[in-house]
Amino acid sequence: MKLSRQLAVTSLAVIVLAACSSDPSTRREAKDDFNYLDAPELREWKLPEGAIPQFYPNYEIPKGDFKGGIGREVDIRPPQQVLELIPGARVDRQGPEVTLWLLQDSEADKVWETAKKMLAEIDVKALEESEDRIETDWVSWVSEDEDAEIGSRYELTRFEANNRYGFKMNLIDWREGTTLKPVSRTNKERYNTLMTNLITARYDYDLREEAAKKAQELVKSVPISMGTDRSGLPVIIARTPYSAMWQEVPTLLPKMGFTIEERSQSQGTVKAKYAAPGDDFWIDVGVKPVDMDSGSYTFLFGDLGNRTSINVTDKDGKPVTEALLRSLEPLIATMIKKD
Repeated sequence: MKLSRQLAVTSLAVIVLAACSSDPSTRREAKDDFNYLDAPELREWKLPEGAIPQFYPNYEIPKGDFKGGIGREVDIRPPQQVLELIPGARVDRQGPEVTLWLLQDSEADKVWETAKKMLAEIDVKALEESEDRIETDWVSWVSEDEDAEIGSRYELTRFEANNRYGFKMNLIDWREGTTLKPVSRTNKERYNTLMTNLITARYDYDLREEAAKKAQELVKSVPISMGTDRSGLPVIIARTPYSAMWQEVPTLLPKMGFTIEERSQSQGTVKAKYAAPGDDFWIDVGVKPVDMDSGSYTFLFGDLGNRTSINVTDKDGKPVTEALLRSLEPLIATMIKKD
């Protein structure tokens, strides 16, 4: 199976937690001994004649026919959590199965299309496919937690219930190396979650790419002009939200001759070093050269709602002159529009 590098690394780093041991089995098994397996059977408590029994229910062992592994069969790896990367989606876990609930059919359609796109990208074929159900071919996983390469097959379904739209992941077949084995609850829980997270990670990636593209197109057409901040001091004003303007910072400043050394989105600061470019640069850009000494500067980006203020301080933390800001304004405007 071929996973995209970003999705594979992101999801596996979060989902598959491995210890330092080189033996896969020791990552799944308790380190202590299993002497408790040799403990004698529980016996009924016998009270003296006439005694009135009084028991605290806190440690009462529930009665029932419970099935599960014991000793070395117990998997001590921490349970996995579905990454909540789809806005508005609610995760529902009924046993080992994973269901995502969405409020709008358009969102459910997008998740469904994302799942199909992700399966195609990792080269997993659909053995059966309909409008609301996909049964996959084998997906191969290589993990330090497992003794051999494992394979899994999935059933993906979507449906509507109680005015909500569900997307369910269900592991239906399991293979270790070339040997088919029954699907255990532990493996179903872990690898249902892993596969779901690959889809939610792909959904989140597409969402971020789309937002970045829209922000980039928005910034390219944004007016840049001189103005004043809330204190009345001169600043450059970009008529676009702070979040959109900040997306341009990593490419905008280097195109202006600055080398970014440190930046903080929460504080709106970018520390950069300026090296004055040659005459060819200004001829190519088509604006008047900026009379700015080479050295270290700090750009200050302020959130003004639907606008962003831009100010600059020198290495001593003092604001640069209004004349310098006015000469930077056409350069910023040109570089934003320049591909």
